[in-house]
Amino acid sequence: MAGIKLENVTKAYGKLEVVHGIDLEIAHNEFVVLVGPSGCGKSTTLRMIAGLEEITGGVVRIGDRVVNELPPRKRNISMVFQNYALYPHMNVRDNLGFGLKIAGHTAAVIEERVAEAADILGLSELLDRIPAELSGGQRQRVAMGRAIVRHPDAFLFDEPLSNLDAKLRVQMRAEIKKLHAKVATTVVYVTHDQVEAMTLADRIVVMKDGYIEQIGTPMDVFNHPVSTFVASFIGSPPMNLIPATISDGTVRFTDGTALPVPNRLKDLVREGQEVVFGIRADDITPIGHGIHEARETTEIELEVDLAELLGSETLIYSRLAGQEVQCKMFDPRDLTPGERLTFRLSLDKAHIFDAASLQSVRAH
Repeated sequence: MAGIKLENVTKAYGKLEVVHGIDLEIAHNEFVVLVGPSGCGKSTTLRMIAGLEEITGGVVRIGDRVVNELPPRKRNISMVFQNYALYPHMNVRDNLGFGLKIAGHTAAVIEERVAEAADILGLSELLDRIPAELSGGQRQRVAMGRAIVRHPDAFLFDEPLSNLDAKLRVQMRAEIKKLHAKVATTVVYVTHDQVEAMTLADRIVVMKDGYIEQIGTPMDVFNHPVSTFVASFIGSPPMNLIPATISDGTVRFTDGTALPVPNRLKDLVREGQEVVFGIRADDITPIGHGIHEARETTEIELEVDLAELLGSETLIYSRLAGQEVQCKMFDPRDLTPGERLTFRLSLDKAHIFDAASLQSVRAH
């Protein structure tokens, strides 16, 4: 049993520091996803845990051991990459067992562990095939099986699904979640895909520019973003963010439109404060076409610029104070550009961020 702990971990290439004093504690058997845009430091952080990158400062612990100076092979971790890295001339059985063979395990141990991993991942009927005879999803399962056979303290996944098509990514997300339930081992998973993060994680670590922006459960990060960055990165479509000013108990936009300050936020803002008002598309719905019962609402009239029919819902594009806003209709019908609708806005789901710091007023 082993958790992972990072204490003030930094990484620099010469004078350029790319990871800045990260503190993160991951419990045994926890599934933690590092998510953020390209260049935010998530893969570098994963590689420092693995020992593939030397840390510049701080401490990395796996279980009770400080592993700063240990090479990757002595950290008892297994890493799954996005490119599978299978040996093309070996069949599935030999690909799964090769690492154990190099480590000096007996043939009996190798056979037992390969059979165990093949059973967990549904590969038992494919053991005699070579990688060229496998689908992309099957190759990814072999890559995961090669990690399983080592009985590691932790699995590290570096964007393992990025090479798969959309349908297969959905299937493989389910496979990875099932795998975690079966093997009961710590998982650290890196992705730039916020949908993967939301569906897989016990906790999400949102990263930006080498810093941790927020840590929390998927729903906590979704419902209580600490900054405009998290609000815009987590959620699809991203949260609507509109500049405004606090004036006479209202959020007043540049075109003069005003909405009441949500009751729960009234004591957290001040008169004249420059802010960013945030609300998700699900919480701006045409009257009579929403599905959420809100405790605190207001109404606003908007003009339809574009409507996308998505089957069970319609995504409506409009503008407020010169900013594009996206709204949802949960009783789909055709809409005409230029049509004006009255929308119910759920104030109890709204957010206010300070315009100077871009931090939530609730986070201060």
